[in-house]
Amino acid sequence: MSSDFSRCLSLLRQEKGVSQRSAAKDLGISQALLSHYENGVREPGLAFVIKACNYYNVSADFLLGRTLSRDGTTIVTAEELYDYSAEKDNVLHGSIMATLNKKLLVNSVGMLFDLLGKTNRKDAINAAAQYLGTAVYTMFRHLYRAGGTENEDIFSVTPRSFLAGLSSADMIYSQADYVEALAAHVKEKGSFPPMNHDALKADYPGLYQSLLQIVYSTGSRINGRSEKP
Repeated sequence: MSSDFSRCLSLLRQEKGVSQRSAAKDLGISQALLSHYENGVREPGLAFVIKACNYYNVSADFLLGRTLSRDGTTIVTAEELYDYSAEKDNVLHGSIMATLNKKLLVNSVGMLFDLLGKTNRKDAINAAAQYLGTAVYTMFRHLYRAGGTENEDIFSVTPRSFLAGLSSADMIYSQADYVEALAAHVKEKGSFPPMNHDALKADYPGLYQSLLQIVYSTGSRINGRSEKP
């Protein structure tokens, strides 16, 4: 049984606000055995998994780490994903700066994936998604742990590994996979969607300005860093 099970079992108990001793009693096992389950020392049988699912009101798939949905459902189409950008009043309350930067990124990422979609290169799309996903993960985790009071058990990557740069290494690997996939596309297909200024402006009249802003500001920032002593 995966480490996701033991971590999820422990987190669900903490979320429920009960002690290990109390949960063990409710589940009909000893506290020592529950401790072993939560720490991954021992693996439970099917009967316990069913009891735990009923006790915490989650599906077996969720408890076993096979889905992020508590009722066991999985996202099967893009249409099922919640699209925050479609909200009528799409503003991050309290910060105009946050809203502006979010829109620049959302627009630019949308344009990037639309271009990648035209190549129909799934490995390139997955690599780009993994790279950007890890970037979001990293920024969120730094924010999450900044106060020093939050329990980091919701993250499977240990604090030590995270601070050692494991997520940064993952981004480098994803970038390498991305470049490799694009090179394979060139070898097999030999062409990409047109990406000159006029073509992008015509194909993405609303999004292209956001990408240009990111290209300009990022380039200026990088050059500024390289010029510092």
